[in-house]
Amino acid sequence: MGHVRVIAEVEPIIDGHSRAGRSTLTVDVVAGQSAATKVFAVNPLKLLVPQPRGASVWAYTSSFGGGLVAGDETRLDLWLGPNARCFLGTQASTKIYRNPGLLPCSHTTRAEAGAGSVLVFAPDPIQAFAGSRYAQRQEFRVAPGASLVLVDWFSSGRSACGERWEFNRLRSRNEVFIGDERAFLDSVLLASEDGPIASQHRTGRFNCFATLVLFGPAVRTLAETILAGVGQQPVSRRSALLSSASPMRDGIVLRVAGQEVEAVGRDLRRHLAPLSALLGDDPWARKW
Repeated sequence: MGHVRVIAEVEPIIDGHSRAGRSTLTVDVVAGQSAATKVFAVNPLKLLVPQPRGASVWAYTSSFGGGLVAGDETRLDLWLGPNARCFLGTQASTKIYRNPGLLPCSHTTRAEAGAGSVLVFAPDPIQAFAGSRYAQRQEFRVAPGASLVLVDWFSSGRSACGERWEFNRLRSRNEVFIGDERAFLDSVLLASEDGPIASQHRTGRFNCFATLVLFGPAVRTLAETILAGVGQQPVSRRSALLSSASPMRDGIVLRVAGQEVEAVGRDLRRHLAPLSALLGDDPWARKW
């Protein structure tokens, strides 16, 4: 990996699993190419970097056991230098296991993108099991002239096993700042104490919800194309897939609701396919 510095540490094990995990990824331009200059991870988080240098760095987060158990509190810090490019995904869906003891279970992302950089932050969906509790907070600080693609989505759980929206609580909060000015804030809370999450007027017949944010000059044309395309889509009664798009400062917000997780994934991939030119290849070719 040449100049890449990889650091791994092990946290103390308590009650059979690690209570905290953190990871750091730094991407800079080195000799005209994007390069991972620091890769750091502490169990239970893992950070895989199959493409540490090229038109774009590709990295994937993962965890031991494929998800988070009660008491896990993880954090990712991501730094992009000026003009650097990075794709950040996950190895698979993030599973949130049952939490009978109501212990904290959370993840925090802090990302900073320098001027002219491009960050494509596109994890697989959150899959919260019955009886689980999970909170996620993600903050992106984008310098003027930088571009961001953010995907945040979650499913109803193990719907194939008949387990739909049976988790206790799921909270997700996303913030995007341009310099010190907040340009986007989105917060979702689904809690069983407010009533059945699967009720008709909450999640209803849908098993997956996704939010896609595109911001900045590198994705401006793509954002305009998506906004125009969604505006021309016909609305069908009881459609298995619903989409809506709205403009935001120098970008758009796309929201998708689907009865099947796979259908939402295919729709996201369709919208994101043109990003292959920025990333040097298609990171979703063998996933969705």
